Amino acid sequence: MSTTGHEAAANAPNAGEYILHHLTNLNSSGHAQSSMIDFSIVNFDTIFFSVLLGAAGLFFLWLIARKATSGVPGRAQAALEILVEMVGNQAKGIIHNEQSRRFVAPLGLTVFMWVLLMNAMDFLPVDLLPLVWQKLSGNPHAYLRVVPTADLNGTLGLSVGVLLLCFFYNIKIKGIGGWAHELITAPFGNHPLLYIPNFVMQIIEFAAKTISHGMRLFGNMYAGELLFLLIALMGMAFPAMSPVGGSLLWLGHLVLGTLWALFHILIVVLQAFIFMMLTLVYIGQAHDSH
Repeated sequence: MSTTGHEAAANAPNAGEYILHHLTNLNSSGHAQSSMIDFSIVNFDTIFFSVLLGAAGLFFLWLIARKATSGVPGRAQAALEILVEMVGNQAKGIIHNEQSRRFVAPLGLTVFMWVLLMNAMDFLPVDLLPLVWQKLSGNPHAYLRVVPTADLNGTLGLSVGVLLLCFFYNIKIKGIGGWAHELITAPFGNHPLLYIPNFVMQIIEFAAKTISHGMRLFGNMYAGELLFLLIALMGMAFPAMSPVGGSLLWLGHLVLGTLWALFHILIVVLQAFIFMMLTLVYIGQAHDSH
């Protein structure tokens, strides 16, 4: 190896530094976060890619709807019709209030498409957009994470939005007085001594559903992102090894990366579907009386 090669190898980040760098958001603090959740820090990349992908999803749906025909549909229109019918049937089986379904069914479709697009960012090469951002910013150490659903702040933000919709429908369907009465009389019964335990249990239930809703999506996407980084490290390590060992490592990187990407298609779609279904279920529960 030449002197220049030795210097490059010496200055290159080790495996831990590489992974930590890729798992750090472009945030308002300008450095690596000390924790996954910090309300004093704004993750600019999560917000940017969430908004960008949401707008892109709406634009493509609008394009398909604008070109829709009552005759023989094209492939894009047929795929969208199947998706709309699937979400509509799920919403009909969970939410029996027809007026509510007029909003909740399109909401379910929006949630599915939005989460699907955010999850699909995992298929981009792990170094592609971070390197582009480093070139554009002029900072070779600039942070950038491109999978919004691999950020716990992003997924909890989505689940909190669902929680607020549950509050809205509880009040809309039951009235403020009816919901307040339910908060202190369920699940243990209508007795003054049980009002506080009932209320505490209701708060715990809302908190548990919201946290698990966001954590489930985050955990799966974070694990997928981490595996892609580990597989990428296999390919990056081959120049420092012998020709035979390095070639085998690079081949393993290629094979494992392909296999994991194919399997990850199932995870990306399944997690979007689960998040949508839980959204419908939680809003449907807001329509039920205890």
